[in-house]
Amino acid sequence: MVLDIGISDMLSISQTIGIVGTLLITLFFSRREIKGLSVDIETKVLSDLDEKVHRLEEHLLERPELGRVINNVQSLSPDAIYSFDVLNVFSHAYDMHERKILNDNEWFGWLQWMRTCFRLGTIKEHWKRIQESQWYDPVFEDFINKQVIAYVERENRSKK
Repeated sequence: MVLDIGISDMLSISQTIGIVGTLLITLFFSRREIKGLSVDIETKVLSDLDEKVHRLEEHLLERPELGRVINNVQSLSPDAIYSFDVLNVFSHAYDMHERKILNDNEWFGWLQWMRTCFRLGTIKEHWKRIQESQWYDPVFEDFINKQVIAYVERENRSKK
């Protein structure tokens, strides 16, 4: 039994293989693009939510008595409101790092800024009060406690 395959049959088979190969390559790259698009959409949603929280905090600065709506206190100090805003920015940066939106160099800059704020400012005291209310994602809380506060405390002990 000899296979009798002519030139036209070979060309037809080659053409079919080429078409299937092209479809597979297109599928591979389109899946990567869809995944990237998904990350972009998540990032936009997080940024939009972050902007809305920021606007709410601006209202609190203008009218601190509104703080009782979310925290059942008579009013919040401007320091408390501002610290909440700063922590929201830190949380947003952490989310962008987790989603691989920030590259390592950008993340290192954010991390250093966070540590500096906790070392030099009063945000650590505000963090302890805010953390009692469990406003933030437990993963973010764990990050702040272990990677920021613990680092700053180790740094302070080594300087003594």
